[in-house]
Amino acid sequence: MKRSPILLLLLLLMALALVACGGQDASQAPAAADVDLSALPDTLTPQQVNEIRNHPNVVLIDVREPWEYNEGHIPGVTLIPLGTLPNRINEIPKDKTVIMTCRSGNRSGQAYRFLREQGFDNVHNMEGGILAWEKLGYEIER
Repeated sequence: MKRSPILLLLLLLMALALVACGGQDASQAPAAADVDLSALPDTLTPQQVNEIRNHPNVVLIDVREPWEYNEGHIPGVTLIPLGTLPNRINEIPKDKTVIMTCRSGNRSGQAYRFLREQGFDNVHNMEGGILAWEKLGYEIER
């Protein structure tokens, strides 16, 4: 009988310690809305893109061909194949942060440079493309 209160106290302390540790981990990751989008580098890692992709002022654009897009893409990304970009430039917002993606980062790099030449100063390229995204185990939509 005397051991029950001590055991109960130990269990309670362990539970409190677990809750406290869990709270610290959650608070260390910045919320997407807390990220300063104006301070982003021109080239972003897939990790950086994953952290901000749900921010209300971030737009992801995939410049691959439709058949590539259908094989797997980042959820919520907009498809604008590279060859159609000049004709669809009016679909790209100038008041949001735009991140270009493709298979490996090459075509999205071309799209990034083209948009910069057209006066876009809010555009970024995701290095490594969908290949790097998938390699890190991030969500893919098919």
